[in-house]
Amino acid sequence: MKNKKNIMGIMVVIGMFLILSVITGLYFKVKQTNANHDIEKQDSIYTDKNSNKTDSKTKVDESLNSGENSEIKDDTQNNKKPQINLDNSTYKAMWISYIEFENINFSNKENFVNDISKIFKNCKDLGLNTVIVQVRPFGDALYKSNIFPTSHLITGTQGDGISYDPLSEMVNIAHENGLRIEAWVNPYRVRLSSKKPANIAKNNPANDTSLVFNVEGGVYYNPALEQVQNLVVKGIEEIVENYDVDGIHLDDYFYPTTDLSIDKSNYDLSGTTLSQADWRRENVNTLVKKIYSAIKAKDNTITFGISPQGNNDNNFNMQYSDVNLWLKESGYVDYIMPQLYWGFGYLTSSGRTDYQFVNLSEKWASYPRNENVKLYIGLGAYRIGAGDGGSNDQSEWESGNNLMKQVNALNSINGISGFAIYRYDNLFNNTEYKTLADSEIQHLKDSLK
Repeated sequence: MKNKKNIMGIMVVIGMFLILSVITGLYFKVKQTNANHDIEKQDSIYTDKNSNKTDSKTKVDESLNSGENSEIKDDTQNNKKPQINLDNSTYKAMWISYIEFENINFSNKENFVNDISKIFKNCKDLGLNTVIVQVRPFGDALYKSNIFPTSHLITGTQGDGISYDPLSEMVNIAHENGLRIEAWVNPYRVRLSSKKPANIAKNNPANDTSLVFNVEGGVYYNPALEQVQNLVVKGIEEIVENYDVDGIHLDDYFYPTTDLSIDKSNYDLSGTTLSQADWRRENVNTLVKKIYSAIKAKDNTITFGISPQGNNDNNFNMQYSDVNLWLKESGYVDYIMPQLYWGFGYLTSSGRTDYQFVNLSEKWASYPRNENVKLYIGLGAYRIGAGDGGSNDQSEWESGNNLMKQVNALNSINGISGFAIYRYDNLFNNTEYKTLADSEIQHLKDSLK
């Protein structure tokens, strides 16, 4: 009997052990299954994020699609913009023009990145915080565009396909160096001469001859046409939609001639009561306002600025640019940066002093200006060694520190918030006046750091 009880006890223990084992097995199986679902859930979230990024990519208006680069990839979204608040910081910029790009190695991505990295690093080391790169010098694009043909500067022939995106690389490299980057666009110019560029691509909108006129061997879009204005605006929208640029920049090229016969027929058809000169100015005003509105509709943090001639009479009477209006009225620009490429002692042939650097800077600072519009000044590095053409002694341009003195002078003029230097090669690749340029670089570094 005792043995029987012992056997039954053992069987109870074994039974309880088996039951416990089954329960434990089920527990771990359920736990593992839940863990696998968590992994799948994470994968699903990751996929959805990337899918949303692809689906939300803004597409260029198909009516302006040239078909040359139908897929535009934004490679700059993961690159963090530098935290530079221009409300509290001095604007310190360098113009990098198509002339610089003529000496850049575009043959492949690696060579291009190496060349641009060197340029941007030099700008950063100089103490600058912004680069202004010319991405549409001739109705073309130094980026993948569905509207304008690729620039001849990249391959030698306008409209050729490209295997990488120069602007995407420049945005990334600028931001990696802590630099803001502004895309510099020439709105109207298609051709400077019969050789620049040598050909116009088949997919260039300028092949529609009703949109352009010829001036002294050059080809320019007609500013009077609404179709032209919309084309220019769409091109700028394409940039701000697809590239993480910090600003859009225009220089002083607007109307290419004062010859009123060239658009007299457009003027007659307009029915305006304005003079033809005022009508031209209104055409430019309309474009500038459209560009500003288009940029701000896409991203209010992107700045829009214009760099007109330093001689404001020329702006008004020859370029048909009402710069004073843009300064004092909101809704046109975020900044104006006149090109003051004269020295401290500049004298005209008649002995006038009003174009001397400080006098002219103070004149621009005295113009009525909206509180939301900033004033910067363009400085001419190409004057180093060569002089500014004044009737005065030119020794200040042989001092090796004139640009530094100009920057320091601007700091003492109320209302001026920064400067840009025209242009990179005149400082860093100046073979004719290398010693002077090197000295200017060192003095700028010492002053800006």
